[in-house]
Amino acid sequence: MTDTAATDRSTVAPRLEQALRATMEGEVAFDDYSRHIFSRDASMYSITPLGVVFPRHADDVAAAVRVAGELGVPIVPRGAGTSLAGQTVGPGLVLDLSRHMNRIVEIDPVARTALVEVGVVQDQLNQAVAAHGLMFGPDTSTSNRATIGGMIGNNSAGSGSLTYGMTIDHVRALDVVLSDGSRARLEPVDEAERKRRATAQTLEGRIYQALPDLVVANEEIIRAGMPVFWRRAGGYRLDRLVGFGEDNPFDLAKFVVGAEGTLVVVTHALVDLVPKPARTVYAVGHFTDTASAIAATTDALSCEPHQVELMDRTILELSRQKIEYAELGNLLVGDPGALLFVSFSGDDEASQIAKLDRLEGLWQQNGHGYHTLRAVTPADQGALLKVRKSSLGLLMAAGSGTRRPLAFVEDTAVDPAHLAEYTKRFKEILDDHQMEAGFYGHCSVGCLHIRPFVDLTKPDEVAKMRTVAEAIKDLVAEYGGVNSSEHGDGLARSEFNREIFGDRLYEVMRTVKRIFDPGSGMNPGKIVDAPSMTENLRDRDALPPAPPLTTMLQFEVVGGMRGAADRCMNIGLCRKSTSGVMCPSYIATNNEEHATRGRANALVKALSEPDPHAALGGERLHEILDLCLMCKACKSECPMSVDMASLKAETLHHHHEIHGVPLRSRIFGSIRLLNRIGSATAPLSNLPGRNGFARRIMESALGITAARPLPVFERVSLLRWFRRHRRAVPLGHAPLGTVQWLADSFTTFTEPHIGSAAIELLECAGWGVELASGGCCGRSSLSKGLLDDAKKKAAGLVASLAATDPASPIVGCEPSCLFTLRDEHTALLPDSETLREVAGRVKQVEELLVEAIDAGRLTLRADSRFAGRRIVYHGHCHQKAEVGTAATMALLRRIPGVQVEEINSGCCGMAGSFGFESEHYETSMTVGGDRLFPALAAEPEDTIVAATGVSCRQQIFHGAGRTAWHPVELVREALAGPGRE
Repeated sequence: MTDTAATDRSTVAPRLEQALRATMEGEVAFDDYSRHIFSRDASMYSITPLGVVFPRHADDVAAAVRVAGELGVPIVPRGAGTSLAGQTVGPGLVLDLSRHMNRIVEIDPVARTALVEVGVVQDQLNQAVAAHGLMFGPDTSTSNRATIGGMIGNNSAGSGSLTYGMTIDHVRALDVVLSDGSRARLEPVDEAERKRRATAQTLEGRIYQALPDLVVANEEIIRAGMPVFWRRAGGYRLDRLVGFGEDNPFDLAKFVVGAEGTLVVVTHALVDLVPKPARTVYAVGHFTDTASAIAATTDALSCEPHQVELMDRTILELSRQKIEYAELGNLLVGDPGALLFVSFSGDDEASQIAKLDRLEGLWQQNGHGYHTLRAVTPADQGALLKVRKSSLGLLMAAGSGTRRPLAFVEDTAVDPAHLAEYTKRFKEILDDHQMEAGFYGHCSVGCLHIRPFVDLTKPDEVAKMRTVAEAIKDLVAEYGGVNSSEHGDGLARSEFNREIFGDRLYEVMRTVKRIFDPGSGMNPGKIVDAPSMTENLRDRDALPPAPPLTTMLQFEVVGGMRGAADRCMNIGLCRKSTSGVMCPSYIATNNEEHATRGRANALVKALSEPDPHAALGGERLHEILDLCLMCKACKSECPMSVDMASLKAETLHHHHEIHGVPLRSRIFGSIRLLNRIGSATAPLSNLPGRNGFARRIMESALGITAARPLPVFERVSLLRWFRRHRRAVPLGHAPLGTVQWLADSFTTFTEPHIGSAAIELLECAGWGVELASGGCCGRSSLSKGLLDDAKKKAAGLVASLAATDPASPIVGCEPSCLFTLRDEHTALLPDSETLREVAGRVKQVEELLVEAIDAGRLTLRADSRFAGRRIVYHGHCHQKAEVGTAATMALLRRIPGVQVEEINSGCCGMAGSFGFESEHYETSMTVGGDRLFPALAAEPEDTIVAATGVSCRQQIFHGAGRTAWHPVELVREALAGPGRE
């Protein structure tokens, strides 16, 4: 920041903040952390804004624009902040329109329209209109977090654009705020109405007067200068106004689509809906390389597909490294160098399959590809489509440190007839500059998203990037294509618009900007009058070198702890809310700082301070991290594997070093000792949990909520049961050898029947079981940032396990404890060979039991009381993050006669001690109430609920009033006959 800029901020910011607080209902944030969090989007750029506001309604938007304009502060409208070209970063006032303005106002199924606020997410809208057999046509890969407002700002398209066109084709009317803070309705108007509106002595009136005159005066320039190719998202859409008159309405609603917030701020949109096809079938062609796949596109297009999508080997190999996409490997044939996804959609399945047959025949006839996978049912398609929609994130994960795949030539498009030759020459340009890149995108419309790897901290790499950008721009023009086909201009491409459109048309666009925005306060620097594409680069300009910091956990990425946080590329997958687990606290609050992305960016700021240790102890940072449930979903679901649980644990450790350890954290960190004492003194130890006065004392003194039941201690713990069991059944020769049962700190003392059921099953299967009760894994200490204590516990447990038979598997029933051996212990004890040996022995008990059932060593009764019933399973977050739920689902499906389904329940919200803490109880219940509780409420009473996590079972009982079984209990019951339910 220059001295002048610093002076401007010190004088303007306080006045702006005060005025906004006085005029807005929504929140106003001018603190350094909020400003940093909103300094980034999914592009390679970073610009710190003056402040951030969260409007609650259109009046708030108008007030913010008006106040900012009066003080000469530019505004930056923002939806999900997933812009790839830098549209949603800027130096002024950021308007986060996604947090509150996300209501669907009206759905008209007869007219096939929806009136929505601009923060409505695409998937949210599609779910709401699905009951009417409708959908919003444009289908972006970011549909689970992309807002309708953002799609309007970019003129987004997506994979179905061959059928449905772009967002501009689906906008009927827009409610907007103009640059002076006044409000207007933009819609198609006939000439009489346009003239009437032009008489108003307002900014809206001047627009309706000056803009038509500009279009008429420059009609030939517009016709000659606008690119011919239809799929474009660059410049102002003056072509949509050419020819207006008596027979052609003047439509400003469509005109401002793709304007990137530089002309108006949209608050509401009336959009068209389209019939949702009843069936979609896929042909997935397997090819040896990308060129072969592209060459097969012509045959695909001749069969009238809905979409044709490409994915190259780079993306496929990255998907194989992620648990979330592991199922894909079981579906593919051989080792394809590229896949081509061709879909056919309609209401008649037979006609769609006929097209699929025709395509497969054409490919065979013309020698395209070596295999075609047919995916006809939704079950067939799930794993395939999950990977296809995640191509961007998977490619981003291939970066290392500041060498990242960047979006600067990723949005070009040419006529598909030229795509093969164009792509060949594109690759030659990259090869000439020694640049690697991943290839994916929309072959059906000639758009490939090609992202070369660049390290922006190196001046020669920045220069190379610019050289390649200019070469690709020229190549696109040679083929009559477009430089921006759906991702917009932003900071990455606006600089080239004068050359792309020509001087005369570019000057017309500059005039458009002045007509709408005389003070140049609406998201300046985009589309016209833009800075160089190499200014405001995130990795070069926004961050100082990382100061040294000693950490307790080892972060195995370039750059240590800051590098681990800075892995985040802001693509915003943590803002999704309808699938997976990540990010439960964002789902509960809809607040950017409570998403993994927001927290990662906040940590980057703290770790860039001159004294990062002191910064990690800051209260504002602590507030941002506080609602993180440490569910670890981000480790697997975030394409960049940003492990916020570990980052929070390390941050809490530094916070404790500065401020001391709270008593409650010490109590929860000592949970094994407390549970052991509770079990030894039961049933007396259970009395305080049932006494209202005692619970109120606990809440006031320790912050342990009185609203939630406490676990009930069992007098006969698993340790005591096992001693009796071993006396009755001595450990003799076991045909399969021995197995170590990890006696976790929770079920051992509160649900010992689970451990005993599993041990009996293992013994029946031929295993000799030894009880590994050598101490706590440190899971609870880790969650409270007590890393010194956690390290001691880890070393102790590892030592005790290392002393057992090295050939014996280590199993348990509590995922959070079992997988700590494989995850956090490696970060606490990175140099321990002993740990590596121990961690390599960790298995899920479900795996051993499935093997035993399949081998005939365990036989489950076909007439068990579960036969004919339905089991719904809720997976533990740590289990999902580390290994997935396949083994547990396989075990449940081995029970004869049952129907098993894993519910889309997200995180239960309990997260160990989190749900017991008074200040977190409401959030915990909100998270559970998002998907888990409603899913269980929809189940009949005789449905059996299964859950592997102790916290999950507690939350299900408290929040849904259902008793949840551990899967091993069900299997034991099926083996042994009637028992408890």
